[in-house]
Amino acid sequence: MILKCSREKLSEACSVVQRAVPSKSTIPALEGILLSAKEDMLTLSGYDMQMGIKTSINADIKKEGAVIINAKLLTDITRRMPGEEVSLECDDKYTVLIKSGEAEYSVMGFADEEYPDMPVVDNGKNAEISGDMLKSMIQQTIFAVSQNDSKPVHTGILFEVDDGHIRLVAVDGYRLAIRTENVSGMENASFVVPGKTLNEISKLIGTDEEKINIKLGGRHIIFDTGDYSIISRLLEGEFLDYKSAIPASAATTVTVKTRELIDCIERISLMITEQDKSPVRCIFDDNLIKASCVTARGRGVDSVPADIKGDRIELGVNNRFLLDALRAASECDEIRIELSGPVSPIKILPKEGEEFIFLVLPVRLKGNM
Repeated sequence: MILKCSREKLSEACSVVQRAVPSKSTIPALEGILLSAKEDMLTLSGYDMQMGIKTSINADIKKEGAVIINAKLLTDITRRMPGEEVSLECDDKYTVLIKSGEAEYSVMGFADEEYPDMPVVDNGKNAEISGDMLKSMIQQTIFAVSQNDSKPVHTGILFEVDDGHIRLVAVDGYRLAIRTENVSGMENASFVVPGKTLNEISKLIGTDEEKINIKLGGRHIIFDTGDYSIISRLLEGEFLDYKSAIPASAATTVTVKTRELIDCIERISLMITEQDKSPVRCIFDDNLIKASCVTARGRGVDSVPADIKGDRIELGVNNRFLLDALRAASECDEIRIELSGPVSPIKILPKEGEEFIFLVLPVRLKGNM
């Protein structure tokens, strides 16, 4: 393999593709990036047996071929090389000579035959979705994805497409996030995509006008965004019956400015450490949300005005879980909070409608603050 290409383009491609490369693997080739030179394109692939990222850049190919190079080493080299152009030459023993400007490296590679084949999605369902919309939907649900492998299906986000709507749902046992949008031209489907995959897709989505092409297979899914293609396995298992977890009615309805409530909870959170997980006590009454917390550091009290209709309610809540939900709702100037009692989930919605629904389980309080 002999080629020349833009150092900047190669460096950018390596940085992205490296995200799908495991830092440690029982298969040494998987710790590398597969480079394949054919015609006038250099294709880079990274794969951890669960998720793969692939992209191609223009290159002046003198001799076609393929080789695997350690991902971290290749990314570091291309990032630091001085020239605008980089050349790669691979011999029959898979020793790769990398040159740019006055810098030169000789790197031991692996035969491309050692790289496992990425899955192929044949005869799948095809769909197109606005990149801006998909990114917003991911960002408003990803915070509630479970980090616990006890039920692997909950480490992903459920996609439901039905009757002209697309819905993303995430749950971790303490909170639930639902985001819904209108769509057209998408076939009805239900599948779960790993949170790690969706994090990477969110990072890669660029301009507002960008369209994301999706190809759904039986066990895998492909997202094409810009110059990158991300393939991921789908998670299997029975997802939570989330609809039954949503309170049907509310004893108290609260309308409050989102930023003011975030600031209030952040101020109270100054009293809470990682070691001391004391809940924030919230009292909803008399058009005021009163927040307080007592820890080993001391006591903090604050309040924010709100429009409150219904019964007085006092409850405890994990400050981090509440803040994650509030920040996910921060696109709205005002939010609606529905409460059914001190042990029922806190329900957070837009002031009007149900474009998103966030549930946060309260924490039982001990004594008075």
